[in-house]
Amino acid sequence: MSILRVDSSIQGDNSASSALGDLVLTELTTAHPDAPVVRRHLGRDPLPAEAWASAVVGGATAETDRTDAQHQALALAQQLAEELQQATTAVLALPLYNFGVSQHVKSWIDLALAGAPQGARLLEGTPTALVVTRGGAYGAGTPREGWDHSTDYLRRILVDLWGADLTLIEREFTLVGINPALDEFAELAAMMRKSAEEAAIETGAALAARRAA
Repeated sequence: MSILRVDSSIQGDNSASSALGDLVLTELTTAHPDAPVVRRHLGRDPLPAEAWASAVVGGATAETDRTDAQHQALALAQQLAEELQQATTAVLALPLYNFGVSQHVKSWIDLALAGAPQGARLLEGTPTALVVTRGGAYGAGTPREGWDHSTDYLRRILVDLWGADLTLIEREFTLVGINPALDEFAELAAMMRKSAEEAAIETGAALAARRAA
């Protein structure tokens, strides 16, 4: 059994979502230094774009008739599904891109679904921290209220389909200090960052306590 850590940022060392995920994971690994951590960075090492179609078609094809590409895609899909099923705790850092999940995250989800029996609850009861970061503001009363098509989608997959015991950590205005048009929101952004960091640490400690129990 293991801790599953998944990232999807394309920002490298400047990633706000990965920084929050690190805070969660540090609490976990400090409390449980011997716990194995399975890492998958979808932004740095994206899954093959053609793998999902090959896995779906291969799954509907007799094993003896499958192509090499279909065999490889199904093996990858099954590996992703197993990583989810075998995790006793999950830390997922999945930022908002273009108002939704990135292509990397969608490929990961689609492949994991293809690699498991239909209806399989891949995270059934698994304590899961989901970090979502957004460059701007999408809350009630903002000009882009309702434009976040990522968070609810992830809830549908992680909770409704896969059965995760989910804790959501959110940070907005991550582009403040980068985009000059957002400079007026510097104080608010700093408060949001501090709140998100505190939530990440608290969540990590809570997940660590649950593993101990």
